[in-house]
Amino acid sequence: MLDKTFDPASIEDKRYKEWEDEGLFAAHPESNMAPFTVMMPPPNVTGSLHMGHALNMTLQDVLTRFNRMKNKDALWQPGTDHAGIATQMVVERMLDAEGKSRKELGREEFLKQVWQWKEKSGGTIVNQLRRLGTTPDWERERFTMDEGLSKAVRKVFVQLYKEGLIYRDQRLVNWDPKLHTAVSDLEVEQKEQKGHMWHIRYPIEGEQERFITVATTRPETMLGDTAIAVHPDDERFKDLVGKFAVLPIANRSIPIIADEYSNPEKGSGAVKITPAHDFNDFEVGKRHDLPMINVFDESACMNENAPEAYQGLDRYDARKKVLQELEELDLLVEIEDIKHTVPYDEKSKSVVIEPFLTEQWYVNAEVLAQPAIEAVKSGKIEFVPKQYENMFFSWMDNIQPWCISRQLWWGHRIPAWFGPEGTVYVAETEEEAKEYARKQWGEDVILEQDADVLDTWFSSALWPFSTLGWPDKTPELEKYYPGDVLITGFDIIFFWVARMMMMGMHFMGEVPFHKVYMHALVRDSKGQKMSKTKGNVIDPLELIEKYGADALRFTLTAMAAQGRDIRLSEDRVEGYRNFATKLWNAARYCQMNDCVSDPSFDPATVSFMPNKWIVSELVAAKDKIAASLEAYRFNEAAAAAYQFAWNTFCDWYLEFTKSVLSEGAPEADEVRKTTSWIFDQIMLILNPVMPFITEELYAAMGERAEGTRLMTSQWPAYGNELVDTAALSEMDWLTRTITEIRSVRADMNVPAGAKIRLLVKDASEQTQERLKTYDEILCRMARLESVETTADVAAGAIQTVVDEATLILPIADIIDLDQERARLQKEIGKLTDDIKKIEQKLSNEKFIANAPEEVVEEQRSRKAEAESIINKLETALKQLAAA
Repeated sequence: MLDKTFDPASIEDKRYKEWEDEGLFAAHPESNMAPFTVMMPPPNVTGSLHMGHALNMTLQDVLTRFNRMKNKDALWQPGTDHAGIATQMVVERMLDAEGKSRKELGREEFLKQVWQWKEKSGGTIVNQLRRLGTTPDWERERFTMDEGLSKAVRKVFVQLYKEGLIYRDQRLVNWDPKLHTAVSDLEVEQKEQKGHMWHIRYPIEGEQERFITVATTRPETMLGDTAIAVHPDDERFKDLVGKFAVLPIANRSIPIIADEYSNPEKGSGAVKITPAHDFNDFEVGKRHDLPMINVFDESACMNENAPEAYQGLDRYDARKKVLQELEELDLLVEIEDIKHTVPYDEKSKSVVIEPFLTEQWYVNAEVLAQPAIEAVKSGKIEFVPKQYENMFFSWMDNIQPWCISRQLWWGHRIPAWFGPEGTVYVAETEEEAKEYARKQWGEDVILEQDADVLDTWFSSALWPFSTLGWPDKTPELEKYYPGDVLITGFDIIFFWVARMMMMGMHFMGEVPFHKVYMHALVRDSKGQKMSKTKGNVIDPLELIEKYGADALRFTLTAMAAQGRDIRLSEDRVEGYRNFATKLWNAARYCQMNDCVSDPSFDPATVSFMPNKWIVSELVAAKDKIAASLEAYRFNEAAAAAYQFAWNTFCDWYLEFTKSVLSEGAPEADEVRKTTSWIFDQIMLILNPVMPFITEELYAAMGERAEGTRLMTSQWPAYGNELVDTAALSEMDWLTRTITEIRSVRADMNVPAGAKIRLLVKDASEQTQERLKTYDEILCRMARLESVETTADVAAGAIQTVVDEATLILPIADIIDLDQERARLQKEIGKLTDDIKKIEQKLSNEKFIANAPEEVVEEQRSRKAEAESIINKLETALKQLAAA
């Protein structure tokens, strides 16, 4: 017998160990089963499980388990990402606490420390994923810097270089002056903050007392100015185009040029051009062949290109000195208070990113992007929801060269070696590079490997095929590429999804996956993004500890509506823990009533109407769940499972048949077998979402064949042959009749213990027959004294209608009619006031324009619900008025 109370902690570790020990997560490339492939987005090796991971991994696990049950050879490929900058920062902080620095250790020793840290702490998130109940093939776990993946990275780099798709170029990059590395455009966070716009006069060369005024938020960069631009159609500056201005402080001559980048409506209409320190200015500089003067070093301190008095100053100290000197020269015209965006490093959050002119390695992403764009346009890859295709196209159609080098030590070192006279040798190994150099120079020459490493996303872009053994032709690569679906968050659509498409199509000649399911963000209950600073972070591990993994998994699945952010609250998780408890109690009910599994039971043979009905309802629920999962409508699948298990089975079927079992009626044996079979089926259809409790309860429901596991059972194959439309119609009538009577009792405040008569008027022969058949159920479940047909309407009675029949409930002897009339009038008044307030909101144009769509929709729903309740109460009031 099961324990009285459900304790998730007592079963979860035990069940997971059994599954893992028995190898139930394994893929079988040697089998003839059709494959189902999901590539796990590799979490950072530095990471610990947060709610975004929990959602992402739960949805992947639901699909993987579902497809295993559909007899597919499921490969859910796990692994972790080396997370270049993030990992290096963690280890550097650790060293800092010990009074050591990376540079003191040297590269080789530092990398030893990182690998030691990775071996010790890098598996944290993997173990946390086990707590969630996820079932990837752990035996195939990969790491983006393991030897196989590193080999793939080197081969891809070399091949792209040979094809001219990887090259070195001097361009502006986003530079982290603290870490001394380039960072991706996508890893720059723009923060709005208060600042100043300084208006500065530049003297016109050769024209005394004539100036041109420019405005800037970065006065320290003016020392690198190489031009002033005005719009070609701006009449104010026509005579100045082609002339020169004198750059204050530096005392250099800079040309005044005409370029459409200048906006005549903004500021003075003239802009300073600093090609080495601004992305827009860089493009202007290229158009006009301007010199690129970089006045910062790698730490954002002024370098040798700045006037001597400034060299070595930090950028912000240089700003103060520039402004002081401009003021002394009477060239600072105005200081304007503004709000503007400032670029910060997304990782460190505190370092202002600097546009920095430097030589880096680039991928010609424009060429690689075209096949990926076509794959989406042709439908070879589909985004779910479809709206994300527009986001994908907007970025891909305007894709820029991808800067792939990083000035870090942790990561895939770039397989390029520098030789004499600036020669570069790109090869998969140092020996190959030396051989290339030997052929060129006729002798052995000293080569030095590029010190930079690759952008983390370069190796991640190869994940769908490198993890399967590429460049070797392995059975895994043959069977599991391309994948069926990628499940990920929309925030890495450019970092990762698009780049996997580009690399997959270029190296495999085929899309890496057929579907991309973009899940939404998990926010707090108020719709705010979770953050440590706001103190609203919900820890999934704490919820698992408190409510069990199944409750959290079901919550996330039930709330994963396409295109809609999840507003998570602990109350929701607690609610679904109650669902788990309901299942546990239903299993105990089955045990107490000897409803044990019978392998010989055939649901097609049942004859008792409630049994036919519950079997028919199960078919509909099972099909709805399967169709929803196949369409990635996870919330609809969860809703169908919940509705059937809690409402249809527990609340209706078990109540319908309770007296049959307790009184030993002739149908009792069929009810026992049907009950146990239906319960088994509920465990099956719930198993992908709630694996722990369903496995436990399935095992508790009688003897099973040795080695039987719910997890390895087949998804139910039965269909419409088990559907009895007459049973569905009859039991639908019964549930609606009971519901209507209960509703009237609640609306009229009839005490729960009070039994009332039911008089039925205008009943058809079919209805009269049903009233006789289900007399006992009606009386027990609707708290009725008796059920009778009548031709008259009794005084002091409430009427309602089900189909053609009028249901009459005499309540004058049970409740105080005057008191009830007063209560109804008060309730109608309150609801009317609520409607007025809602209408005021909905008539407010600002509210409609600014409030989130779901908030506006919620108000409309509340209004409609209130109007519906008022109609019911007014009908009841009229009936009571006649009493």
